[in-house]
Amino acid sequence: RQQKWKSSVSTPAKMPPCDFVPQKYKSYPYERMKKIREQHICPSLRMYYKKPLLLHQGHMQWLFDYEGRRYLDLFAGIVTVSVGHCHPKVNMATQKQLARLWHTSNIYMHPSIQEYAEKLTSLLPDPLKVVYLTNSGSEANDLAMFMARLCTRNFDIISFRGAYHGGSPYTLGLTSIGLYKHGVANGFGCSTTMLPDVFRGPWGGSHCRDSPVQTVRKCSCSEGVCYANEQYIEQFKDTLNTCVPKAIAGFIAEPIQGVNGAVQYPRSFLKEAYQLVRERGGVCISDEVQTGFGRTGSHFWGFQTHDVVPDIVTFGKGIGNGFPMAAVVTTKEIASSLAQNLHFNTFGGSPLACVVGAAVLDAIEEDGLQKNSEDVGTYMLLELAKLQDKFEIVGDVRGKGLMIGVEMVTNKDSRHPLPAEEVSHIWEDCKDMGVLIGRGGLYSQ
Repeated sequence: RQQKWKSSVSTPAKMPPCDFVPQKYKSYPYERMKKIREQHICPSLRMYYKKPLLLHQGHMQWLFDYEGRRYLDLFAGIVTVSVGHCHPKVNMATQKQLARLWHTSNIYMHPSIQEYAEKLTSLLPDPLKVVYLTNSGSEANDLAMFMARLCTRNFDIISFRGAYHGGSPYTLGLTSIGLYKHGVANGFGCSTTMLPDVFRGPWGGSHCRDSPVQTVRKCSCSEGVCYANEQYIEQFKDTLNTCVPKAIAGFIAEPIQGVNGAVQYPRSFLKEAYQLVRERGGVCISDEVQTGFGRTGSHFWGFQTHDVVPDIVTFGKGIGNGFPMAAVVTTKEIASSLAQNLHFNTFGGSPLACVVGAAVLDAIEEDGLQKNSEDVGTYMLLELAKLQDKFEIVGDVRGKGLMIGVEMVTNKDSRHPLPAEEVSHIWEDCKDMGVLIGRGGLYSQ
């Protein structure tokens, strides 16, 4: 099968031009770097590709390796470099602040935390106006869980199967991908519910998703009624009636699942699920670590594409363009539940982080990156859909804006995942052509 598709592909490896000239690499030779890694870096930090890349410099959408080879970076450090590697505006703001003040902690005021808090919360609807700054998405989701439990005085939290919400002992209970699970106690009070995946799940059709590209599955829905959504909501009700107490702390969901492969739900699912959760006394958490900051194109936040307003929103990754920062934004009432006792974060909201975050927001606006996500993303989705028509192994193309997934299968009828070694051939070929892409999904395809 591999040879069949390879022989039918005749696209030459041709890259767009780039005037940027990287600096000369002056550190250790490749083999020494590899040896040091094997001896001193934790082996759980696995690397991509048979011959791992040794990257040396970045410039906007480009990365350069130690030999000066150029790569088009479509993965952006796992969807983190939101405005481009070493964006000049972000660089300049960071350098100015580096020379002025790095750190004070939250025991004092400094200008940039107030300025950034005002700027970030102005982009969110009422009543989401109170921010707590942290250092990573896992830490933000950890804190969101804590807030949900404190404010409701309930304990149980529901997440989707296939969700990724972090790797801390607390958030591992919400993360529902077997590869990330370790054989230690975690996640007490966390329950998972069926993922409303309209491609791979038991129900789904050709009108379910908020995407320019729909599944190839046939749809028997009548006008204004989504049969798949009704079935998945029944499954959600079943979870509420069987797996958790009558009163719950909350429900967390990514507007589009990231690590699981850009999985989208039926259009009205989250709206109905939020209502059911609130009837049980729970709060609704939107994990915007991958969908936030204009990436979906049509809206600045992923939850807006579902016509909902969460009670707590978490951010990470693209918030700092690669700088380690994250945030929780919530209501005044929920935030006050955390103030009943002491809760402190040494590095969260540092002068440096807040300046970086503000510069990223400015770059998104000034460079028109939300519109760019919509225009370029829609173009890419429609072009990738042509591959779906052409190749039997391209089972599904989905997403919104520049959050895009292509699911590889043995054939469209069975939807059986394409074996990992075959996906690896494609993945390695893309890298050899100079294009870096990510892999995800339960089956890494």
